[in-house]
Amino acid sequence: MTRKKTREPQYQETITIAETQGLARFGLMSNQVWHDDPKRLVFLLSRYKFVAKMLSGKKRVLELGCADAFGSRIVRAEVGSLLCTDFDPVFIADARDRCGGKWGIECREHDILSGPVACEAPGGRFDAAYTMDVIEHIEAAHERTFVGNLAKSLTPQGVLIVGMPSLESQAFASPASKEGHVNCMSGGPFKTLLEDFFHNVFLFSMNDEVVHTGFYPMAHYLIGLCVGPK
Repeated sequence: MTRKKTREPQYQETITIAETQGLARFGLMSNQVWHDDPKRLVFLLSRYKFVAKMLSGKKRVLELGCADAFGSRIVRAEVGSLLCTDFDPVFIADARDRCGGKWGIECREHDILSGPVACEAPGGRFDAAYTMDVIEHIEAAHERTFVGNLAKSLTPQGVLIVGMPSLESQAFASPASKEGHVNCMSGGPFKTLLEDFFHNVFLFSMNDEVVHTGFYPMAHYLIGLCVGPK
């Protein structure tokens, strides 16, 4: 069989990787987004890039609510180790299929409302954690348990990043999104909640793929950067 050859030699590596490692595939969630509204992948990956840069150099990092973990390797490239968790075993099984190899991402089923996430490293806690697009799916009656158990999963100097669609954005959300979004918040209440569990909270706005410090009511997405669990 004659091997394919690219006209420009620097691109031959694309053929080598395809032949030796195969072609990468989407996960369950990212596949659905790619089919329905592909630009949303740009927004998702931008959020993961922000997390990766903020947590760069952290040794033990936790992701809560990873779904298919499609964006998780962006964070893994910047940190010492990454544990991805989700309460849905269907998504964890899917994530495990693609998180092996050189990336070495561990995937584990866990419901954060049942308790903190245990870290197998000495001390039993993580240096940092992040959860994107999850808290809006948590009923308001359980939001303090959600944030509290994440805080308890961290070291005393730990960092937590929480991302969620703003309450103001829901006027433009699709019916499918609204069905699961039972607890979107405005910037003020969101920051107040996080401040109940962390000594320092820095709130960012996000519109499409741009993170900024603009007016919260005009933000489509909110990101809370929390430092030092109480």
